[in-house]
Amino acid sequence: MKAMPLLTGQSQGEALKQAAEEREAAAKSDPPPALLLLAQRFGMTPFERDTLLLCAASEFDPGIASSIAAVQGHPTRSAPTFALALQLFADIEERAWDALSPQRPLRYARLIEINQTGATPLTASSLRADERIVNYLKGLNVLDERLAVLLKPPMATRPEPIAPSQQATADEVLRRLRATASEAFVPVVQLLGVDTSSKLAVARQVCGTIERQLYRLPIEALPTERADIETIARLWQRESVLLPVALYLDAEALDAAGAEASAAFHHFVSHELGLLFVGLREASSRTSPAGLSIEVEKPTSAEQRDAWRSILRGMISDENVEPQARLLAGQFDLNISDIHQAVAHAVAADQPAEQAVWAACRDLTRPSLDLLAQRLEPKATWNDLVLSDESSRLLRQIAAQVRERYRVYEEWGYARMMTRGLGINALFVGESGTGKTMAAEVIANELQLNLYRIDLSAVVSKYIGETEKNLRKLFDAAEQGGAILFFDEADALFGKRSEVKDSHDRYANIEINYLLQRMESFSGLAILATNMKSALDPAFMRRLRFIVNFPFPGLAERRVMWQKALPDGVPQGGVDHERLARFNISGGNIHSIALNAAFAAAERGSPVTQGLLLSAIRTELRKLDRPLNEAEFR
Repeated sequence: MKAMPLLTGQSQGEALKQAAEEREAAAKSDPPPALLLLAQRFGMTPFERDTLLLCAASEFDPGIASSIAAVQGHPTRSAPTFALALQLFADIEERAWDALSPQRPLRYARLIEINQTGATPLTASSLRADERIVNYLKGLNVLDERLAVLLKPPMATRPEPIAPSQQATADEVLRRLRATASEAFVPVVQLLGVDTSSKLAVARQVCGTIERQLYRLPIEALPTERADIETIARLWQRESVLLPVALYLDAEALDAAGAEASAAFHHFVSHELGLLFVGLREASSRTSPAGLSIEVEKPTSAEQRDAWRSILRGMISDENVEPQARLLAGQFDLNISDIHQAVAHAVAADQPAEQAVWAACRDLTRPSLDLLAQRLEPKATWNDLVLSDESSRLLRQIAAQVRERYRVYEEWGYARMMTRGLGINALFVGESGTGKTMAAEVIANELQLNLYRIDLSAVVSKYIGETEKNLRKLFDAAEQGGAILFFDEADALFGKRSEVKDSHDRYANIEINYLLQRMESFSGLAILATNMKSALDPAFMRRLRFIVNFPFPGLAERRVMWQKALPDGVPQGGVDHERLARFNISGGNIHSIALNAAFAAAERGSPVTQGLLLSAIRTELRKLDRPLNEAEFR
C-alpha cells in the first residue's frame, strides 16, 4: 500500500486530501487493499484506520520517520503518537478520542504497540504497528510467532475418512453451529469422551468441511499468569479474524491440573475465541454456559471390524481377512487413526503380516501403561502348569471367552442385551507360590496379549482423588490395547469398605466404589489374585465371572513340579523326585530351590545332585521360618 505523504511541497491539508482521494480510489479495487479489509474486520473507525496506517508507514517508507519528526517539531521524535494522529486526523470524526480506549481495536486487539515510559502521557507515548499487522498489510498473512511456539502444527484440512458414527457426530456439530450462526458469538464446542484421537478426528472433519485450519493447544502450554493469558487470548482472537482458523484446546488433563492451571483454563475459555473446540472427559459447566456439549465415542466394534476388513485386503489371504478382522476388532478398541498407524508399523516389520499387525496393536498402549504397571513377559505355557482338572478347565474357559467375545457380544447380539460391562473378571485364590502369576502368564501367552501387574505404589496416592485418576488411566489404556490387568495381592486394593468414622474412611470408600464401577465397565480381562479371599469386598465377589482356586499342591502335584523344575539342559545326577516331593512346599518354593541348586552346581562344575537339592531345600525352609526335621534329610 502506498504510504501517506505527511510533508511535501504541498501544505499539510493538501497532502491529507490527496491521501484520502488515493485511499478512496484504492478501495474500489478488487480485492480491496489489506488495510481496508483489516479496518472492516475489526470494526475500525476512519480515525483508527488512519492512525494504524500512520504507525505502519515507517515500515513501508523509512523516509516517513523524518517527516514525522519534522511535524512534531523535534528531530528525535520520529515515532508517531496519538497526539500527532489527533492533530492530523481529528477532523475525520467527532469522537476520535474514543480510539484511545483500551476496549477499542487499536489497543484491545494489539494492532499497535505503545511505548509508555515513566510518567509519559498516553497521547505523547511513541507508537508502532505490531509486527504481525505490518506483515498482514504487506500480504504476509501467517500465524503470529508468539502463538506458533505454543500451538502444535495445524492439522490436515483433508483428514482421513472417519467412522460413520463419528461422521454423524461431526454433522451434528455442524448442524448446531449453523443453528447459532445468527448469534453474536460462536459457542464453545465441548467434545466429551475418553478418546482424544476420536475427538480430534471429529474436530478435523468439521474444520475440513468449513475450510478452516485446526490448531491444537495443550492445556499444559497455557501460561498461568493472568496477564499472559489475556495476551494469548487476544492474540488468538486477532488470528481468528485474520485467518480461517479454529482452535482445539486439549483439556484432557484438566481434572489432574492444579488450581492455577485450572483457573488459567477457565479464564482463557471465557473469551470469545472464534471457533473453539475443548476436548474434555466430562462436561464442564464453567467452560461456557451457552456452549455446545457433544459426546464423541470411539468407532463401534462393527466399524472397527469393517475398517480392519478393508485395510487387511491385499495384506493377508482372502480367507483369513474376515476372521482376522473380527479377532482384531474384538480384542482391541482402536480408533481409525490407530488402526492405520498399527498397519503402517506392521508393514515395516520383518515378520508375517498377521503377526505384525497383532503385535503393532498390542504395542500401541505400552508407553502409557508402563508408567502405572509392571509389564510381565509371559513365557509359561499350559504344559508348565500343574493344577487340578477343574482349575485348568476354568483357565482355558477364561482364555476362550476373551478370544470369542466379538462373536458372542456383537454377532450374536449379547452386547445389546447386557447393561453391564462386557469385560471378564476372574479371581485367583490360593497361597503364595501356588501358581497364580504363572496362570496369568499362560493366559496372556495363549492370547498373545500384554500382561501388566499393577504396581500399587504407582496407583495408590495419599492425595484425595489421585488414586481414582490413576486407575482410570490404567483401565482406559488397557481397554484400548487389549492388555490383561493382573492385580496381585488384590486384597490391598479391593478390600472391604469400612464404617465411615472420619474423612479418611469416606475417601477410602469412594476409591473402592470407583473400583467397583470401573471394574464393571472394563471391557478387557482383569485378574485379581489373593491369598485372603475373605478380605475382599463382597460387592467384588458378585461381579466376578470366574473364581479359580489354586490349592496347595499335594504329593502327586509336587512330584510333577520337581520334574519340571529342572529344564532338559540342566545336567543331573541321581535326583530322586519321589523323595523331594515329600517336602510340603509350594511350586514357587520348588522353583527357587531348583534354581539355587543349579547355581551351586555351576559353581562347583558338577551336575545337579540330590545332595545339592536337599541343601537348597534346607536353606529355603530356614528362609520361610519353617521347622527342620533332620530325619527327612538323611
